[in-house]
Amino acid sequence: MNKNSQNVRKCAQLVGSICGGLLITLPAIPQAAVAQQTTSKLNPCPRIFYEEPHNNRVLVPQGCPPNALTQRLVAQGLIPISPVPSVPSPYQTGLGVGGEAPSAVNPNPSILNQPPYNRSQGSLQPEGSMLPTPREPGVRPAPTRPPSSATQPPAQPQAPITMIALANGRVNIRLVNDTGANVTYQVIGDTPERSLPSKSNVMLRGLTTPTTVTFHRQDGGLLRVTPQPSSKSGMLLVTLQQTTDVNQDRSAMRIQNNGSVFLN
Repeated sequence: MNKNSQNVRKCAQLVGSICGGLLITLPAIPQAAVAQQTTSKLNPCPRIFYEEPHNNRVLVPQGCPPNALTQRLVAQGLIPISPVPSVPSPYQTGLGVGGEAPSAVNPNPSILNQPPYNRSQGSLQPEGSMLPTPREPGVRPAPTRPPSSATQPPAQPQAPITMIALANGRVNIRLVNDTGANVTYQVIGDTPERSLPSKSNVMLRGLTTPTTVTFHRQDGGLLRVTPQPSSKSGMLLVTLQQTTDVNQDRSAMRIQNNGSVFLN
């Protein structure tokens, strides 16, 4: 065998060794990548939950060690206490979740004063912070309204509709239904609800003052009430008429112990 044949055989052996090594190595590469991808997908508690700004803005999934926001909301009673493992598993420790020494948390990170957090994260401002709530440039704060009692005058006492001369503190009321519908009336504390048919009347005798009479049309219409004292002492004529003016609608009449008559 000549020298050229020996060189060709050595080159062939070298190429075969290289190709064999590549065939062995290539199947292992995708398997390692798939294993690494599967491992990353199985991480239930990624480290980002415990880094700023997520540490103070994002709730961790149930079963993960609580971050700063989760601990604060649990302490305030806003979320229920979820069971978390007291000792992290070796898998979690290897991923950097759990087991780390607590780090000092900046109560006022600068990111809170930068867009978009300076407009949407005001409710998550740490307790004890004395920083004013940031606002957009050129936006003036809304004026503070004074208490309503400082701007509204006290209500003026209502003037009586009419006066009646009582008879020993008592009054008789003739109730006349001049509407086209039945009217339900009641003397509060003296009678139950009663029905007064259309175009009829009833006499309510010996009512002790103060007393209140309520009435309403059974068809839901508006009711105008007109009280008129009689020439006879202790007698009041009350006429019920239909109306379309909501400002005239009344549903109660009260007679005070001094004879003052009020409508409501």
